[in-house]
Amino acid sequence: MPTVSVRIADEEKEELDEVAALLEQDRSTTMRQALGEGIETLRVRHAIERYQSDDVSVNEAARLAGVSIAEWLEIAQERGLTTQLDGTDLSFDAERAKEL
Repeated sequence: MPTVSVRIADEEKEELDEVAALLEQDRSTTMRQALGEGIETLRVRHAIERYQSDDVSVNEAARLAGVSIAEWLEIAQERGLTTQLDGTDLSFDAERAKEL
C-alpha cells in the first residue's frame, strides 16, 4: 500500500483525533475511511452537477458517480432530480438487463 503525505491544520488534526477516538480506531484507519467517504461524496456531487446541467445522461452520471444505474436513479430520486432518460438510455439499459 503506497504512502501519501498531506498537511492539515491543527484544528483538523484535533478533529480527526476526536473522531478516531469516537470510532475507537486509530488515526490512520479514520483517515482512510474519511478519504473513501469523501471521494464517494465528491464523485456523486460532480455527477449531480453535470446531470442537472444536462451535460450527461443517466448512464454517464452513474459512471461519474461510480454507482450502478439503479443506484444513480435512487440518488436522483432522493435529491429530487428529474429523470432524463432518453431512447438511447433505455436501449442501453435493456441490453444490460439482458446480460444479467
